[in-house]
Amino acid sequence: MGTKVCRYCFKEIRDRDELVTASNWFRIRPFHYRCFELVEEDTKTIAGTWKPINGRAGLVNVFLMLVLAVWMLTTGTLGVIGDLLGFLALYPILLRVLSFVLIESRLPKFLEDKSHR
Repeated sequence: MGTKVCRYCFKEIRDRDELVTASNWFRIRPFHYRCFELVEEDTKTIAGTWKPINGRAGLVNVFLMLVLAVWMLTTGTLGVIGDLLGFLALYPILLRVLSFVLIESRLPKFLEDKSHR
C-alpha cells in the first residue's frame, strides 16, 4: 500500500478514518480531517475553496449529480443544453471515482493503534 501525505502538514495519512480528499479546480488532494478544517479557515476567496469529495457531503453531491446526469442524458429535457448539463454533472462523479481509486483504496480502512503520529 502506498503512503499518502497530507498536503497541509506534510505528515503521513495512516488510514481512511483520518482522510479527507478535496478538490479545487481539477485537482484532488489528500488532507487529515483536522488539517482540512484549517485549510477551510485559511481560505480567503470562493475561487480558492477546497470541496470535500469523500464523506457525507461528497456522497450526497455524487448521488444528486448522478440523478441529474442520468435524467438529462436519457430524456430530451432541454434538448442539447440538457445533454451538456448531463455531461457537466458527470464531473463530481468522475472526481469521486478518481479519489477512491488513486487515494482511498491505497489506505487501510481503520488502524486500531494511532498513538504515534
